[in-house]
Amino acid sequence: MIYITRTNGSIIFINPELIQTVESTLDTVITLVNGKTLNVKDTPQEIAERFIEYRRRTLTPFHERQPDE
Repeated sequence: MIYITRTNGSIIFINPELIQTVESTLDTVITLVNGKTLNVKDTPQEIAERFIEYRRRTLTPFHERQPDE
């Protein structure tokens, strides 16, 4: 999960695997794979960085395993 800040200042956590697009308009608009949209304060760059860190955290244990495990 990653956190995002809604335009009203509240913080919510979303599953980044469900993000389809991130658009920069007056606010940032996140479109999920189910078609729901979220208007947020975070920039597309911040969201991308959080997604990259999320993927790094979730994939690292598999990269550190030995071949015989």
